[in-house]
Amino acid sequence: MATQPAPTLEVPSWMRGLIFDCDGTVVDTLSLHYVAWEETFAALGLTCPLDFLIQHNGKPTDQIVALYNAEFGQSIDVAKFTRDKERRTYGLLDRARPLEPVAALARDYHGRLPMAVVSGSNRPNVERALRAANLRELFPVVLTADDGLPPKPAPDLFLEAARRLGVEPALCQVFEDADAGLEAARRAGMLATDVRPFGGGYREPG
Repeated sequence: MATQPAPTLEVPSWMRGLIFDCDGTVVDTLSLHYVAWEETFAALGLTCPLDFLIQHNGKPTDQIVALYNAEFGQSIDVAKFTRDKERRTYGLLDRARPLEPVAALARDYHGRLPMAVVSGSNRPNVERALRAANLRELFPVVLTADDGLPPKPAPDLFLEAARRLGVEPALCQVFEDADAGLEAARRAGMLATDVRPFGGGYREPG
């Protein structure tokens, strides 16, 4: 039986701008984030199912904590938990590595098309992850949860990225590993590309 060829990421010739999610898309950091989640819950004597975190991948930490409270009948202090979780995450992100082949595509299009990163994480963590993976210089535009726009699946972050790149939304391609991000890209009128078949998303550490 013939083996199927490995999938490849493609950019249509008519694209004029590329927008990438950060964690689980251009950088292989989701396992680090989940370690930080586990440690932060453990400090409160709590646990959180990994499936729950994967389900809400791409959303800001405070929103996920609020959803956890509602789902599991807890009353965690959202702001305090968020600060603790992000502090723990920041301490791990020096281990961030590029996630191929998405990072390879970004390197290939550097200088050919304008590119941005749009993330639901906070700016310090996104900046540290991109620098640790030696990818920061590829992206003149980086938008995060700290930029004051509605989070994914709202389209606002993607539309602002397109505006800053000087590219019409319909001519932008978005690379994402989360359902919320893919929905945001579609709402923005952009071509949404799911990178999970190409190695994106959560992978067991090891």
